[in-house]
Amino acid sequence: MKVKHRYTNLDSVDTHKTMKDMLQWQQERKQKKKDLSILIKEAPTKEIEQLHANRSATSITWIGHSTFLIQMNGLNMITDPVWAKRMGFQKRLTEPGIPLAKLPPIDYVFISHGHYDHLDFATIKRLPGDPTFFVPIGLGRSFKWRGYKKVIESEWYDSFIVDELTFTFVPAQHWTKRTLTDTNTSHWGGWILESPNDSIYFVGDTGYFRGFKEISEKFSIQTVLMPIGAYEPEWFMQESHLTPEEAIQAFIELKGSTLIPMHYGTYHLADDTGSEAIDRLDAEWNRRSLAESVKKKLMIGETLWV
Repeated sequence: MKVKHRYTNLDSVDTHKTMKDMLQWQQERKQKKKDLSILIKEAPTKEIEQLHANRSATSITWIGHSTFLIQMNGLNMITDPVWAKRMGFQKRLTEPGIPLAKLPPIDYVFISHGHYDHLDFATIKRLPGDPTFFVPIGLGRSFKWRGYKKVIESEWYDSFIVDELTFTFVPAQHWTKRTLTDTNTSHWGGWILESPNDSIYFVGDTGYFRGFKEISEKFSIQTVLMPIGAYEPEWFMQESHLTPEEAIQAFIELKGSTLIPMHYGTYHLADDTGSEAIDRLDAEWNRRSLAESVKKKLMIGETLWV
């Protein structure tokens, strides 16, 4: 029997949790009462027609969670496409920012890792267009046995020059699992999308790690799509997810010009809520006296024209 390759983090940081840890978390969760009625606001108007017509401007539209529609150089790209109405036992809290059927034809899809809240094959099956999928090493087989042929696997710091754009897969500190036996048999990371005029860093899912400083030394980054949620309880999540305060520290290390928070308010995956994540982000932002113009908190379905 062929031994499956298992991928690891920088410095071999271990994200594994024991059954005892899981039981302790579940006991703690029973004692917490969270208000899930405070939802992330939906954009009052959607720019769907403008997005369909766009052939030149760079735009970023938040669909929800870690899903963005990104347009650069006349191309339509999606990060971690998930339109699922449920995630496990949890119902989706907010409707997707753009209905799946109203997306423009998609050229490229970028997957950060294989967790179900970042990779939903039911969504992928319904994406308009005939996209090419850029995925972490080890994840390509999950696409190919489903019949997808335009799949490119990537190891950390692999770069691809396509249609005058450069796509680079960069490290993250995380893990992945879709079945009982495939833990860490594919990798995880973020994607940097560069055009001659713009650069966007989709961080993916990650804990705080030295990789941010390493990435900042290799790339000049303008817009950072940064996860800020699913951090509580912190003793359980700290290796795998950023707190809002850590997200700000990472952004400072990346030397970016615009921060767009993500990975909050769509699914209740951990014990924190979307409103708590944003409140902590705002409090730390103010404590550090950072410029408000740099932080772009998108509403669901809102488009930032870069």
